[in-house]
Amino acid sequence: MTRPPFPPPAPIDIRLVSEQLGRPARDVLGIAARTASGEPTVVATAPRLSDGTPFPTLYYLTHPAATAAISHLEAEGLMRELNERLESDPELRDRYRAAHEAYLADRESIASVPEIAGISAGGMPHRVKCLHALAAHSLAAGPGVNPIGDLALELADWSPDDVGEAASAEDGEHRSEEA
Repeated sequence: MTRPPFPPPAPIDIRLVSEQLGRPARDVLGIAARTASGEPTVVATAPRLSDGTPFPTLYYLTHPAATAAISHLEAEGLMRELNERLESDPELRDRYRAAHEAYLADRESIASVPEIAGISAGGMPHRVKCLHALAAHSLAAGPGVNPIGDLALELADWSPDDVGEAASAEDGEHRSEEA
């Protein structure tokens, strides 16, 4: 778990993340979470890409086995269930709003990008749109910060404690945005 400021990524980390993504990694500020064996799992991406594009997704899930496990949960309809829980559970809604605020604070500590002010990731604070982004936030910030990301990780058939569980980049292809 790592929150800003991030140590600069080592060249080996950029190479590994590029292999995980199946393309060159862009504008990686640091590795925000790793598996127990040290593999990059979540990258922190610059709030404004080098080409000038605003990029709201600070925490980006890269590990193929993690992305595959989260994709499986999305395909099973977990997002619909979690959206229903958000509607009916005021405490969960409040905790999810707090996660949104924490995400914004982390990103703002790196750079202020007016075009994405108030926009976090994954549908926060009103709905669940992308479990990949929410799980990435949970892995980076640690348990208890993002309740929806925590729930997704609890239900996933992958854990950062798993060692030697590599999936192909194609297995984890589903992503709403590119790092």
